[in-house]
Amino acid sequence: MVQVAAALLFALAAGLGITVILAMLKSNETAILSALLGEGAFAGDAAPQPGPATAIKLRPSAPRRHIARAIVARPQRSQPQFSCAA
Repeated sequence: MVQVAAALLFALAAGLGITVILAMLKSNETAILSALLGEGAFAGDAAPQPGPATAIKLRPSAPRRHIARAIVARPQRSQPQFSCAA
């Protein structure tokens, strides 16, 4: 009985997977088929054309002020690596 239920569940999952694949093919058929043929996702005329990129000029940022701060090293007590119980 369990094996029959597992077989039906497997058949249902396989049918659902095939349905999803067919729906994807129907909605985006040209891009998928051209990619499978090695042409890429875009047709030759619709592909983005390479060219010089447009440069965007950024505003110069304000100069940073460097403040020298004295770093004071405080003496620290050395603590044992292990507790006394170890």
